[in-house]
Amino acid sequence: MYNPTVARLTYKALLGRRRALILFALPALLLVISAAVRAFNGADDQIAADVLGGFALATMVPLIGVIAGTGAIGPEIDDGSIVYLLSKPVKRPTIIFTKLIVAIAVTMVFSAVPTFVAGMILNGNGQQVAVAYTVAALVASIAYSALFLLLGTVSRHAVVIGLVYALVWEALFGSLIAGAKTLSVQQWALAVAQKVSGEGLVTSDVGLPAAVALLVGVTVLATWYAGQKLRTLKLAGEE
Repeated sequence: MYNPTVARLTYKALLGRRRALILFALPALLLVISAAVRAFNGADDQIAADVLGGFALATMVPLIGVIAGTGAIGPEIDDGSIVYLLSKPVKRPTIIFTKLIVAIAVTMVFSAVPTFVAGMILNGNGQQVAVAYTVAALVASIAYSALFLLLGTVSRHAVVIGLVYALVWEALFGSLIAGAKTLSVQQWALAVAQKVSGEGLVTSDVGLPAAVALLVGVTVLATWYAGQKLRTLKLAGEE
């Protein structure tokens, strides 16, 4: 199910100059904000949770997920270079699974790692805040990567749709409207973080069993459907 050649090409595409600048910029901004907050306020568990929840998990993780998930396949479909890959003797679900693994790895490295470092800067992992949000970033990275990889497979406007989901649905509706919170990857990840952190510092509107089921279900279904959609892409002469 994992093809090293497909993985290498996908890493090369994702870590090209333009995307790499964006991928590095967001974690760098988080670390700068964290250092400034620590300098002005000292170590405070609640402030650390607010910064990691408000910027790292609510903004940085989904945006990196959009870049990695859609970038893993979207540009190849847009410019037609996917035809070269599909002409090779590689099963199409294998292509999707390999690209998903790459997208997850990139999202985790550029979101979970800086989240942990930022948490250590903010309060030295007091009340397990740094670890809790790092775990949340890890599980959210998997779901976001699967969702945005699916978007990249089915739509030429995947980046726009992904940004709308990340910035409007997750950050706005997902934090204000009760019903929308149930359909928020951020809230599912917060449910996992709540189990790890000190009492009261991290809260979620979704219970842990439901959150885990939704995280797994969305990841599996999005990956499966992306594989099915890729199967429908016909090459010239395949008719």
